[in-house]
This record gives sequence, C-alpha cells and structure tokens, in this order.
Amino acid sequence: MRIKSRVQWLIAALLALALIAAGCGRDDDDGGGGGGGGAPGVSDKSIKLGGSYPFSGPASAYGTIGRAAKAHFDWVNSKGGVNGRKIQFVTLDDGYDPARAVSNARRLVTQEKVFALFNTLGTANNLAIWDYTNQQKVPQVYVATGASEFGEDPDKHPFTIGWQPDYVSEAKTYAEFLKKEKPDAKVAVLYQNDSFGKNLTGGFEDAIKGSNIKIVARESYEVTDPTVAPQVTKLADSGADTFLDVTTPKPGAQAIGTVAKSGWKPLHILNNVAASKTLVLKPVGFEAAQGIVSTTYFKDPEDPQWANDPAMKEYKTQLKKFGPKLNPNEPFNAYGWAAAATMVKALQQAGGDLDRDKLMNSVRNMDTEIGLLLPGIRIKTGQGDGYPIQSNQIMRFEDENWKLEGQVINAAEK
Repeated sequence: MRIKSRVQWLIAALLALALIAAGCGRDDDDGGGGGGGGAPGVSDKSIKLGGSYPFSGPASAYGTIGRAAKAHFDWVNSKGGVNGRKIQFVTLDDGYDPARAVSNARRLVTQEKVFALFNTLGTANNLAIWDYTNQQKVPQVYVATGASEFGEDPDKHPFTIGWQPDYVSEAKTYAEFLKKEKPDAKVAVLYQNDSFGKNLTGGFEDAIKGSNIKIVARESYEVTDPTVAPQVTKLADSGADTFLDVTTPKPGAQAIGTVAKSGWKPLHILNNVAASKTLVLKPVGFEAAQGIVSTTYFKDPEDPQWANDPAMKEYKTQLKKFGPKLNPNEPFNAYGWAAAATMVKALQQAGGDLDRDKLMNSVRNMDTEIGLLLPGIRIKTGQGDGYPIQSNQIMRFEDENWKLEGQVINAAEK
C-alpha cells in the first residue's frame, strides 16, 4: 500500500509540474489573460470580445449586424489588428430573449473570458445584463439599442455605454419635423410593449408638449404576437392623420401592409430600427411604402449620392471580401460595420497597455469621425455626456429609395 501511495503521489506531482510548464509556455493567441498587462481576454497577440444577438426568433433580422461587425474586425485583423493584436469576436444567439442574454453574458465573461462585451443587441436584453457587467467591471460597450438609459447616468453604470442616437433624440427629431410639416397633427401610436417602445413613445410625448400636436390613439403589441394587424386596424379608425410606428422589422412590415390594405392615408413615421429597405419595405412592396418618413444618421448604401464616397466604397469592397454572404446594400450591415469601426478606434485610443479601465476611459472621452456616418455627425463623448451620437436627419421613401430631407438635427440642442 505504501508503494502504491508513493507511486500515486509521484504521478500527481509530475502532472502538476507538466501543467505548470504548459501554462508557462502556452500560446496566448486564444485571447486569454497573461498579456497586455494581465487584463482578462487580452494577450500579446489578441483581444477577445463577445456579443449576444438574436440570430433566431422574432428579431432575427438584426442578426446580420453581428456578422457585419465580425467582417469589419476580420478586415482590421488582415491589416495587423489593433496595436499589434487581432480581434476575436465571439457571438452567441439569444433569440431576443433577455433570460438567454443573461446566460450568454455570464458564459462570455466566465467561460470565454472576453475582455469586453461589444454591441449586444436589444433594450430589454442589455438592461437585463448591465447590473451583472458593472458588478464584474466588464465593459458593455456600444450596445445596439437607442434606449436613453444607457447614456443618462454614467456614474451609476460606468461600464455600459450606447452607440446609436438614443430613442429620445430620435423622438425629438420626429417632433421637430411635425412642428414644421404638420403642426396640428393628430397622432396614432403603435409601440412595442417594452423599454424600447415606451422609451421612444415617451420621448415623443415630452417633445410635443406645448404644441398643437396631439396623440389621439395608441396601441401596443408584445414581441411574441404573431401579427400587429388588429392593433393597426383599430388605429386606422381613430381619426388620426399621422401614424407613429414604433416597431422592429417584422411587425413594422406587418404595419405597413395593414395600412395599405385599410385605405387609411396617414403621414407614416417609421422608427429607424425598422426602416430597412431590403428587410421591411421591399417584402411589403414599394408602392405601400411611398412617403414613409424615418430618420438616419449614417449613409444609405443604396443612395446614389454616396456611390463615389471613399468610406462607402471601402465598406462595400471589404464587406464583399470578409463577409461574402452579406448584402452590402442592407443598412443593418452598414450599422454593424460602423459600430465595429468605432470600437476599433476606441481600442486604438486606449493604447497598447490595454485594460478595462483604459478602454472605458477611451470610449467616454472620444471626438472622432466614422466614415459611414452622415456629414456633420461625429462620435463625441466627454464629462457628463454619455451619448456618442445625438444627431439625426429626416429621410423619406420615394420611388425605390430613401431620400434625405432638411439638415442634421442635433437633439441635444433641442
């Protein structure tokens, strides 16, 4: 028995020594800690980022954003990466379900050991995980939602920040447009019954206070509803002459189709997140989409005025190479590309001795251009300013394309 015990002890000791040797000599290209100042997810050769997207479920149209972002990172990697490190982007499917988003966030942080979460999509999903990420001091940056919560109180959730214009800024843009275009508008509102829908609708209500614009009817829908046709039919009978459509792509398409069949002829305002020509308007039919108004803050890949724009040409050329299955004319892909470009600039600005605090200091102190954003719109943050983008421009769908109207509106000045 003593001999057996000694043999077992010797084997255990040898295994321990082997593990120590393997640990000392391992290649950190897997994105683990050990390089770059010892930050989790950072090695001498790589930076590991993670994101949670609805690759399936009722909002699966948004899944292409994550794929386009990865294509951008792959392009950057082909040029040597960021400060000598290549970006690994690990994405998981949450089906637009907050509970799955929480599970994904924990997996990305504890198992994948990512340096930061980037561009996780959805208002409810990001709200579900932001307490966890901030407790763990893991950057939750450039979240793919315009909910105002992600910029209004940086001190409470210092490791979380948005990217796109917040929904209140978007709502202010619609209000300013109506005050000039239709100052006595009677508005019917369809909104998703969650933080996203309530945030934009509430921002619109606040923005029209003191004007002659009135909300005369409102209907909500759940993300699990098979159709929004019943709600739109009720709104069509409300006597409203303006329709504020606060939906995601699938219900947005249903709403446009229902309006067309109803004979109702309102001024149709479609929120930005559903304003996809290829995923929403084209399937319904361009005839039904004529005159729809929305907002934008980045260049439309199908707008002829950007055909020779250097940033647009670069995006289309490189997306075809690094995301060959992705449609370069799809605005959601341009969104993912531009958000990823912002992340790259933030990492570059954070420096070679990278850690999580330095990344957050970088994203909260930026003033830079991103080529795909509209002229006059910059990524800008600073002391007390938690919103990277607060400007929008009205666009209207005519014939087969969106056309810009007016000037860029900075909601922070309204």
